[in-house]
Amino acid sequence: MAVKLICASHSPLMEFATPQEQRKEQAVRQAFEKLSAEVKAYDPTLIITFGPDHFNGFFYDLMPSFCVGIRATAAGDWDYGKDNNKIDVPEETALNLVRRVLDEGVDVAYSYRMQADHGVTQPLHFLCGGQLDRYPTIPVFINGAAAPMPTTKRTIALGRAVGQFIKSLNLENERVLVLGTGGLSHDPPTPQMGSVPPEVEEFLIAGRNPTPEAREARQAKIIAVGQKLAAGDTSVAVPLNAEWDIALLEKFKQADFAALEAMTEAEIRRDGGRGGQEVRSWMAAFAALHELGEYDMTTHCYEEISEWIAGFGIVSAELKG
Repeated sequence: MAVKLICASHSPLMEFATPQEQRKEQAVRQAFEKLSAEVKAYDPTLIITFGPDHFNGFFYDLMPSFCVGIRATAAGDWDYGKDNNKIDVPEETALNLVRRVLDEGVDVAYSYRMQADHGVTQPLHFLCGGQLDRYPTIPVFINGAAAPMPTTKRTIALGRAVGQFIKSLNLENERVLVLGTGGLSHDPPTPQMGSVPPEVEEFLIAGRNPTPEAREARQAKIIAVGQKLAAGDTSVAVPLNAEWDIALLEKFKQADFAALEAMTEAEIRRDGGRGGQEVRSWMAAFAALHELGEYDMTTHCYEEISEWIAGFGIVSAELKG
């Protein structure tokens, strides 16, 4: 059995804003193209992807810390999955994953109607030739937007439990790809419960399946923030934090899970912005891989891209030997 990992930042503004420094965009797109070719050659028999949500598929009417998609479609935000919203979830395998994670002592929710937003669908789009259903895929949601969030320690426990599930597959011809997406430092205008007017609170509680007009209006606000940041107006968001990002990448490279487990929600918000909370998906992905053995990590790119509201990193890892 083979197991590989790819973790990447995401930004819906990739298709809606052009960085002034074209070199930065080229570095990101070239890294995705290189890894997409590697994924095609690897031809995974199963993808397990850890990703957040941005109030497109999960809301405060019932907000789990973790949720496994038994059946899933693309939420349709930012046009990912516009022509084909199907995600090819192998149901029995997904149920077995849930059973193993529960047996490992991590309580995880599961859904027969998951709507996965760009936190899951964008990396699948770039790494799988634009086809969300190209490979059997189990999406695992990790709350990285709706406070209070799962602790980093519990998130890593989830990853380790998934690693035990992968180990249990033990099939000679199995080729598993673990994906983690989100972060690194960025501060998109995600509304927060308790600091918004009643109509926005109602959206945060039960905003599923918005009208096209409502979705477009919401996305226009995010595009506007990206444009202001590109113009040098840092009053609209916490600035990107390359120092924090690079130190975080080093923690993943060194498999320093003790340091990762010590990170708190408040510290991540202070140093990495609201979107920095999404690094939980990376933590779970690396913990899953590490459960199978020591690994080597390669950083394919890191760029500060204010126009995309993201410290954008893309890495891969393989087991040693």
